[in-house]
Amino acid sequence: MCEAHAYLIKNGSEEKVMESVDLVEFEDGQVRLVNIFGEQKVIKARFKLYNNTERKILFEPLP
Repeated sequence: MCEAHAYLIKNGSEEKVMESVDLVEFEDGQVRLVNIFGEQKVIKARFKLYNNTERKILFEPLP
C-alpha cells in the first residue's frame, strides 16, 4: 500500500494525526482527512509539505 500518514507540526515537532490517508479535502481553512478504513478527521490547518518517499503529509495548524 502507498497511503501516506498525516502529521501536524506542534511546538516544532510532528504529531501524527492519521495513518493510511486516502483522501485530503480543503475547505474554508479546514482539512478533511479520510483513511482507507473510512475514518474521518477534520483539522484546522494549512498544507505544508508532501513527501512521497517518506509517505508523509505535513500540515501547520491555523490560529
